[in-house]
Amino acid sequence: MILPILSYGNSVLKKKALPISLKTKNLKNLINDMWETMYQAQGVGLAAPQIGESVRLFIVDTYPFSDNENLSIDERNFLKGFKKVFINPEIIGENGKECFFNEGCLSIPGIREDVKRRGSITIKFQDLNGTFITESLSGIAARVVQHEYDHIEGILFTDKLSFLKKKTIKRKLTEISKGKIKVDYNMKFLKN
Repeated sequence: MILPILSYGNSVLKKKALPISLKTKNLKNLINDMWETMYQAQGVGLAAPQIGESVRLFIVDTYPFSDNENLSIDERNFLKGFKKVFINPEIIGENGKECFFNEGCLSIPGIREDVKRRGSITIKFQDLNGTFITESLSGIAARVVQHEYDHIEGILFTDKLSFLKKKTIKRKLTEISKGKIKVDYNMKFLKN
């Protein structure tokens, strides 16, 4: 089932999410709904808080980045198959050079900005079977995971922008929160 994605301004997006139990009723259905919602919105990642569930869960599928000819063949091939569910994740290491990359967000449609993040991370998480997995990621995969991880920490990519950048997009953010924008997917806005 396609769920509405919460817009910028919704308080759920600013809360640190709570751990989720693997015994949560309908967990598999929730994850399936998240995949359907993300694909319908043409995203590469979706965190549970974006659909109103303040739990530590997110999904990623970096396939759309696999046709970027500026990347090495190895990275493109990796991105083609990098599709995962992250349950109760914790970033346990960040390293590599910080670099900028132009990011957007399904909760903040129409705004894209350069965001600085570390080039490599190590993340620990559970899969649907409850198995703990530790994985090291770099490049675009690391960036997508960091973006989604920020969502479960109550952080939006706009929070990482300079004061001046935030000031220049303030009006647009207000319009997004009130639904004064056009989007091609199901969203839930604040009431006017």
